[in-house]
Order: sequence, then C-alpha cells, then structure tokens
Amino acid sequence: MKLRNSGRLGFVWLGVAALSAGLAYGAESAASRIEESAQVLTEIMATPDKGIPQDLLAKAECAVIVPGMKKGAFVVGANYGRGFMSCRQPAGWSAPAAVKVEGGSFGFQIGGSETDVVMLVMNKRGVEKLLSSKFTLGGDASVAAGPVGRTTSADTDAKMHAEILSYSRARGVFAGISLEGATLRPDEDANAELYGRKLTNQEIVTGKTQVPSAGAKLVAELTRYAGSADRKKAE
Repeated sequence: MKLRNSGRLGFVWLGVAALSAGLAYGAESAASRIEESAQVLTEIMATPDKGIPQDLLAKAECAVIVPGMKKGAFVVGANYGRGFMSCRQPAGWSAPAAVKVEGGSFGFQIGGSETDVVMLVMNKRGVEKLLSSKFTLGGDASVAAGPVGRTTSADTDAKMHAEILSYSRARGVFAGISLEGATLRPDEDANAELYGRKLTNQEIVTGKTQVPSAGAKLVAELTRYAGSADRKKAE
C-alpha cells in the first residue's frame, strides 16, 4: 500500500512540476520572447554551413521563430511553444505577430527537452493558412523538413513543393524537422502585451502596424539575411 501511495504521490509531484514549468514559461514577457527569437535567427545564420540555406530564406514569404519549444511528454505527451512571425510586404518585413505552436512530433534531438523551432512559409497559400485562426501542419498546410547548408541542391527539389519548411535546434544540433500534426494559432495575449491593444496577426503583418522597439532587432535580422521585398521580386 505504501508503495502504491508513493507512486501516486510521485505522479502528482511530476504533474505539479510540469504545471509550474508551463506557468513560468507562459509568464515570460512578449518582449523577452521576441528578443530571443531574434537571437535564435542570428545564431543559426552565423553558421552558414550548418544553417538555413540563405537562398531559401531569400525566397520565403514569411518566417516563424519559436524559441525554446517545451516538451512535456512525461506527463501529457504534449509540446508547447510561443514565438513570432513576420512576412514580406512592399515596404519590407512586417512587424512581428505572436503565435502559439502546440502538439506534433518534434523529434527533440539527443534527448533535448527544449528546442528552437524555425519555419519558412514558401508561398502565398501557406501565408493564407498561417493567417487563419488555427491550422494543422501537414493537414491544412503541407510541411517538410527543410534542407540545411549554404545552398539548396537537386536532391531537395521535392521539398520545395511544400508550403512550409521546418527546422529545429536542440543542444547545438541544427536540422530539418517534420512538424506533422502540430497546430499553429495566433497568440492574442502576447499581441496585446506587445502593441498595447488587441490586434489580429493579419492586421499586424499587412505592413500597416509599426514595428515595436522590442521587435526591431528581429526585423533587422530578417532583412539582413533574407533581404527586402524588392530583392525577392528581383530573384
């Protein structure tokens, strides 16, 4: 009986610990997360031989960055992350809009319990899905593990038909990753915190919303590595 009760208590404590970790993660400020998103992009692109091919980034319509995706499989088998997206507009990269990513098989590398996730939205159809109230990767929008390296090659052509290319980084290991089954939706609370009023993701990324000071670095890094709207059009 003691062993049975001990097991139950252990499970309860695991649940409490997981809930506490989730609350702490959710309590992180939107400004902190957007700065972390910029840092993730900077670090990934600083290693071109092992990062996102710059020619792919230059062709992307939108980029989504989720720093420190959390894994809670030991309790509920779920993954959860909050990050930001930005899309190309005639005047350049848009102000960042907040997103939540939940569920899916993220394949956390070498036992990592926390993973940075990057998604490139490669066409207008993918953008439409991204700006919907909620969609499922691999269901509502096609997703594929993105190629890694300086440039794309012929053996990755099949992946170029995907609407979204996805990547992850855990414990320094960076690779393309399948996010099949994950759902992505707007993070309305983070948008209100960042912009001081309720805004939809579509309102933010249409280019009519001014970039907040906290998001300036992320937009600058996207412009640095992915180029402007004019550059994409020229290509």
